[in-house]
Amino acid sequence: MAGRQTLALVGIGKIAVDQHVPALAASPDWQLAATVSRAGTVEGVQAFTSLDTMLAERPDITTVSLAIPPVPRFAYAQAALRAGRHVMLEKPPGATLAEIHALQALAAEQGVTLYTTWHSRMAHAVAPAKAWLADKTITRAQIIWREDVRKWHPGQDWVFEPGGMGVFDPGINALSILTEILPAPVHLQSAELEFPANRHTPIAARLRFSGHVTADFDWRQTGPQTWDIEIDTTAGPMALRMGGNVLEIDGAPARGENTIMDEYPALYARMAELVAASQSEVDLAPMVHVADAMTLGKRIVTDDFHF
Repeated sequence: MAGRQTLALVGIGKIAVDQHVPALAASPDWQLAATVSRAGTVEGVQAFTSLDTMLAERPDITTVSLAIPPVPRFAYAQAALRAGRHVMLEKPPGATLAEIHALQALAAEQGVTLYTTWHSRMAHAVAPAKAWLADKTITRAQIIWREDVRKWHPGQDWVFEPGGMGVFDPGINALSILTEILPAPVHLQSAELEFPANRHTPIAARLRFSGHVTADFDWRQTGPQTWDIEIDTTAGPMALRMGGNVLEIDGAPARGENTIMDEYPALYARMAELVAASQSEVDLAPMVHVADAMTLGKRIVTDDFHF
């Protein structure tokens, strides 16, 4: 299709196959021109196993989207930015805050776009919730985010390795919504983190923020999954359910859909806007809360976890 920009997708794993590839296939802005992966490929798309080789052989590709785990991502992002390519980062944008600051400075130096994506912010009801809360006084907020790690990350041991974030891998989605919709920022005051005895990152977390905001994250829930944010205000209660896709006001559905499939198309549309405007968008607020939880968190050892 004429007018589409060329893009390389790095990391052809579960999230790429489930979300990135379908979003790119339907995009009016982007053409998936190459992939980089140790093993994964996309039918009909040129495949590389080395990012450096792709960058050297495909100077026509303007943009690199990174869908690999956060720990190795910095080196890939740095190489792409140094090669003058725009870079889009899957959430969380990296393993540490410092490395994202370094990438932000490099992108500015190179005159290219860096976009730290937070897909849950693109859920159907997030913008309406933000608008409704804008002039409200919040008295209490509670996040309940519980899902089954075996369903969403089957056999992916990297999520329990240092830098893999553990339960904060999904929990940061809730925090990305919270930091988007609250009319004033909050900060972490205390945390309890449950670590399986045989793992390096937590499988559950309970957080307490300023402003009477709490969060309960758990990666052990089977059956129906829970992705809720409930907020009490002086004008009545509001809730976001289904991961930000359903808005309830005063206990009644106000807006939304029981689907999360439109988030990644919205991310790629936003990336196209940023590139066209020669702008970057780097928001680390959700990641700051996770880093603070790791700093302040009380460690609780729980049962071994095995896939």
